[in-house]
Amino acid sequence: MEKAKWWQTTTVYQIYPRSFQDSNGDGIGDIRGIIERLDYLETLGIGAIWLSPVYQSPNDDNGYDISDYEAIMAEFGTMEDMDELLVEAAKRNIKIVMDLVVNHSSDEHAWFIEAKKGKDNPYRDYYVWRDPVDGQSPNDLGSAFGGSAWEFDEASGQYYLHLFSKKQPDLNWENPELRQKIYDMMNFWLEKGIGGFRMDVIDLISKQPDQKITGNGPKLHDYLQEMNQATFGQTQYDVMTVGETWGATPEIAKLYSDPKRHELSMVFQFEHIGLDQQEDKEKWDLRALEVKELKKVLTKWQTSLGHEGWNSLFWNNHDLPRIISRWGDDQEYRVESGKLFAILLHLMKGTPYIYQGEEIGMTNYPITDISEAEDIETINLYHERIEKGYSKEEVLLSINTKGRDNARTPMQWDETKHAGFTTGTPWLHVNPNYKTINVKAALADQHSLFYTYQKLIALRQEEPLVAWGEFELLDTVDEVFAYVRSYEGKKWLVVGNISKLLHLLEMPKTKGEVIIGNYPRTEFSGTIELKPYEAFVIELA
Repeated sequence: MEKAKWWQTTTVYQIYPRSFQDSNGDGIGDIRGIIERLDYLETLGIGAIWLSPVYQSPNDDNGYDISDYEAIMAEFGTMEDMDELLVEAAKRNIKIVMDLVVNHSSDEHAWFIEAKKGKDNPYRDYYVWRDPVDGQSPNDLGSAFGGSAWEFDEASGQYYLHLFSKKQPDLNWENPELRQKIYDMMNFWLEKGIGGFRMDVIDLISKQPDQKITGNGPKLHDYLQEMNQATFGQTQYDVMTVGETWGATPEIAKLYSDPKRHELSMVFQFEHIGLDQQEDKEKWDLRALEVKELKKVLTKWQTSLGHEGWNSLFWNNHDLPRIISRWGDDQEYRVESGKLFAILLHLMKGTPYIYQGEEIGMTNYPITDISEAEDIETINLYHERIEKGYSKEEVLLSINTKGRDNARTPMQWDETKHAGFTTGTPWLHVNPNYKTINVKAALADQHSLFYTYQKLIALRQEEPLVAWGEFELLDTVDEVFAYVRSYEGKKWLVVGNISKLLHLLEMPKTKGEVIIGNYPRTEFSGTIELKPYEAFVIELA
């Protein structure tokens, strides 16, 4: 086995800066707010923060449309604040992993402003342009945010490609000069001492729009190897890189994360996230959740990477609904189901990610009217579907189930006005349940979800079995997820009942002492009855 890397035993915490902590009363979270809360994160025990974009941006897609990669958005603070965050985090042994958005830029980036000046502009080729076909767009390639992926530029009579918003033109990775500019920018951040990069939709950079190929294009791995060599792969850096790859299979994930290939540390794959979506339909076309499918997918990713790849483990992020509201029970069994999902995920092999508020059991925030939504994807989807004849109720059901605003409601710190997030008016509504679900209450309760997360983070650092053990799924009824982790003669049994129903489980012989669990239980022999959303970990004899 290769020498262990720091990111193989650490837990990463994702901060969505707009919603984390506001320090100046303008209703928008900022970098100084993050600095104020570092002691809390140190108490939790995390080793790295994945920071969603804080770069200069017109904010069409909440910072994922970047107009200057080497400047900080004024709402979030200054470059001095950013430098201070790096210093203060390092004092607490926390690394800062920056969000790298290089599939596209903002249409307000200097490169695109130049590119629009004409076909012979030296920056024209930094983007993807095509002539009209029969007076129409080049083909029917669609944008992830609805409508065509092609936008007509009156001045030059050509279309430019945007796989997301029309204010997010796609960068042309075929251009070596553009690639070098991106590597220079990455080195600017690496020299500041960041802990790595989370790479937004990185599997799209080798797109072939004429063939309608977007993900996993022919030169993707060449580009990543070149990037590795030119930036974070250099010997002076010891950083973590994770690629957002919606289309990855285990075979593809090995290409990215096999250390011998010199690409990335790991990828985010989303197969378990798509289980509530009808096949070959959009994410909004819901289907019933099946625990047996979830077990199958997670087991596949635990066993098929072997020693050639590394896995990321997550339930939540800034684009996804809250796990307790999606797969758990955010009413009667909120704490129990929250602990269950934490235990099942954090006892697997890989690097776990916690999304802000997950560790205190924050929940989705249902809306009753589209005027309450902030997210561009949600708003576009609503109007598109209403036009197609869907009812308001149908569309709102999809939005309340999977809309991105669910994860973006402000962090709930205490029971004071606006949950202690801001003294001003928050940019997005605070979930009304903040009076009971907040950090202050969680820290005061020794049995809270927070302390389950704290213990799980510590177990990964203290117990080699958690980081390195083999994984074996046990045969149980559909709703019960049970697996064994084994390492150097030691075996741990992990059990979770992902339902409100009581289930019987035939127990193997154990050493009798529970490592972690979410119900007080003393009996672990013979046939036991699992309570609703019960989870525990116990050492086998």
